[in-house]
Amino acid sequence: MTINGLQKLTLLDFPGKVACTVFTAGCNMRCPFCHNASLVRGEAPPVMDTEEFYAFLKKRTGILEGVAITGGEPLIQPGIGEFAKRVKELGFAVKLDTNGTQPDKLRAMIDEGLLDYVAMDIKNSRDKYKETAGLSGDALISRVSSSIEILLSCGVEYEFRTTVTRELHTPDDIADAAKWISGAERYYLQQFRDSGELLVGGFTSPTKEEMEKMADAARPFVKTVALRGV
Repeated sequence: MTINGLQKLTLLDFPGKVACTVFTAGCNMRCPFCHNASLVRGEAPPVMDTEEFYAFLKKRTGILEGVAITGGEPLIQPGIGEFAKRVKELGFAVKLDTNGTQPDKLRAMIDEGLLDYVAMDIKNSRDKYKETAGLSGDALISRVSSSIEILLSCGVEYEFRTTVTRELHTPDDIADAAKWISGAERYYLQQFRDSGELLVGGFTSPTKEEMEKMADAARPFVKTVALRGV
């Protein structure tokens, strides 16, 4: 597995844990508003190998409690399972960020006890999913649905989240997304921010009032709905 970025300390990326964040390169989606374009396209160079990272973790024993793995899409990395296993063996909890398109790999890692927390993106309503994810193909919705079902029943802590843009998301879209994950514990709506490194330009942030309307649309279906970045 390649490590293409490292945030050595975060109090935000892993709920309830003092953690570091590992960034992997490559993604099987092309969301036009993605703020990590160089990672998604695989252009970001590796910053260290895995053995160097394990050595870093050993030095942080007693300081860090967990490792958040994000991307890109970490589950397309061929060595992701072994990486998570080594991190767990060193005594750290593991959080995975995923787009939900690799349900078999997600299930395997959960069944092996390698994940302590999963954050899964719900890109949009089902009708607008392909447009929002920058993908085509009929298998997309079924794969995402399988990953939703896994998280709702697996016993591992999880959250669902949607990055909201004014151009692609409406309250009706968010209501449909919330119905899709009906009964979930946590659903976060993240206000889009232009990082200056987008795949495609032209997207803007909803106002706080618009975000609140979208949150209200989701609340009948999910136990906890909250806003991020507002």
